[in-house]
Amino acid sequence: MAEVAWSGPVRSGSLARRLLLASRPVSWINTAFPFAAAMLLTTGRIDAPLVVGTLFFLIPYNLAMYGINDVFDYASDATNPRKGGVEGALLPPETHRATLVWSAALALPFVVALVAMGGPLSWAVLAVSLFAVVAYSAPGLRWKEVPFLDSITSSTHFVSPAVYGLVLAGAEWSWQLVAVLAAFFAWGMASHAFGAVQDVVPDREAAIGSIATALGARATVRLAIGLWALAGLLMLLAPWPALLAAAVAVPYIVLAAPFWSVTDLGSAAANRGWRKFLWVNYACGFAVTMVCIAWAMGVR
Repeated sequence: MAEVAWSGPVRSGSLARRLLLASRPVSWINTAFPFAAAMLLTTGRIDAPLVVGTLFFLIPYNLAMYGINDVFDYASDATNPRKGGVEGALLPPETHRATLVWSAALALPFVVALVAMGGPLSWAVLAVSLFAVVAYSAPGLRWKEVPFLDSITSSTHFVSPAVYGLVLAGAEWSWQLVAVLAAFFAWGMASHAFGAVQDVVPDREAAIGSIATALGARATVRLAIGLWALAGLLMLLAPWPALLAAAVAVPYIVLAAPFWSVTDLGSAAANRGWRKFLWVNYACGFAVTMVCIAWAMGVR
């Protein structure tokens, strides 16, 4: 907990390292890939919107999303032993203003460029995406503390880049495409809900609301497993070979299953599953990438 007591002037090198940690590099791919895949599979070409959008959803978007969160969650994060590493930065108060300024400044030129390359519908989707980023953590909104809305907003963070990519690329909408996006949204809600289980006790002690504090640890784990199962079932509605991605739901269900009967008092144990979740994402992301490549190659 040495970082909690850190004080003094903020050096540029130190700030850069803290901002990098705050942006959660391990999660960059979770927002950049959905956008890039949606764009590339729709247009079949590498162009300016694809490059600019991918770069935006890779780093600036994540710095804004997690940087804002880390600034306004500092009081509770300072007492959380999980913070200060891969599961979240612990930003000293001296860095808060700089974090917010850099979060906005780094994102702004990309947003301006994307607006210039899009149209009214893409502007609307991008606006929803950016609003969700702010609404999740910013004072006056703090949707992360509203049970159920917290999981919905979190899922929006990851699904909206895909929707934005589809709209920007001029995709033709079908019920099967909607089913795929619905599956992705169910996955996002499940992932957030399961991640909240490990913090049931500290969140309740700090009077912080979440889907897990409202439902309890056991019910939240079961809800997450149900949502992952729903995601898999929805993917079965997709055309071949996209429906193969339905199998991706299985590893998530397997890693959460040991916590099926977890109690509120023992909810911290779910951190073991959450740490596995971070790396299961990469393996499942690889599988989804292979399916996308097969689709792009015309495998039907």
